Amino acid sequence: MNTIRTQLTLFIEVSQEHIETVRATYNPEQYKLISAHITLCREDELKPFDEIIERLKSMYLKQPLRITLGAPERFANGTGVFLPATGPNIEFKTLRETILGTKQINEHYPHVTLMHPRNSTCTDPVFSEIKKHKFPTELYFHKISVIEQVQDGPWQVLDDYYIADRVVI
Repeated sequence: MNTIRTQLTLFIEVSQEHIETVRATYNPEQYKLISAHITLCREDELKPFDEIIERLKSMYLKQPLRITLGAPERFANGTGVFLPATGPNIEFKTLRETILGTKQINEHYPHVTLMHPRNSTCTDPVFSEIKKHKFPTELYFHKISVIEQVQDGPWQVLDDYYIADRVVI
C-alpha cells in the first residue's frame, strides 16, 4: 500500500543559497527529497481538502507573508538543526487560520530545517560550521505550494497558489 502525504508549503525562492549549501553538505538525503521551505499546513490538518483548495483559490494578501528568522538552533536532542522564526508570527498564524477555516488550529511554529534528525545527525563540530554561515534574517512568500510525497520518495509540487505580488529584493 502506498503512503501518500500532502502538505501546504512555502518554498524559499530568494536568499536561499546559504540554506541550500548547508542542507546539501550536511543533510544530502533531505536535500534530495525537498527544497528549502517552511511547512504551512501538515497532512492531518488538510480536511476537508476541497474546501481548503477553494479558500486558497480566493486568497490574496495585500503584501507577501514575511517571516523573520533567528540564528541556527539544535533540536531533537541536538541531532537536528533549524532556523526558527522569531517574534509572534501573527501573519503566519492568521494565514493558517484562514486556510483551515477555523481559529481552533494546532500551534505550529514556522522554521526552516537545515538538518532533519530523520536522516542526519548534527555534531558539535558540524554545528560550529553551520553557525559560520550568513543566513537570511527575513523571508517573503507570495505563493503557497500544494506538495505530495509517495512513500519515501521526493516531494512533488501539485499546484501553486499565488497569494500576493512578488517582492523584489
